[in-house]
Amino acid sequence: MAEKKAPKKPVKAGAKQVKAGAKQVKADTKKRVTFKFHAPDAGQVCVAGTFNGWDPRARVLKRNTAGVWSAVITLAPGVYEYRYVIDGNWVDDPAAQERCPNEHGSENCVRRV
Repeated sequence: MAEKKAPKKPVKAGAKQVKAGAKQVKADTKKRVTFKFHAPDAGQVCVAGTFNGWDPRARVLKRNTAGVWSAVITLAPGVYEYRYVIDGNWVDDPAAQERCPNEHGSENCVRRV
């Protein structure tokens, strides 16, 4: 006798599914995370971290008239390490509530999503 397959449940429009091991996770569980840094005299502010391969050029922040630089990055739930790069210098996030040591003898900032 042929095995019956369970009927597929309809998927909500725009909700993609990503296979994570044996468990299905909806891609729409990602969160919009805002990174911001006050540096009115900076020429360029970037954020680099485990979410972009530590590439300081991968995410350049935009400056508002008050000198606050910001960017919104969509991230899956998890723990991410990051630092800001201001005019080529790696800088800590003074607003970071959590930090961890890095291989360069300083600390990375930690963001939990």
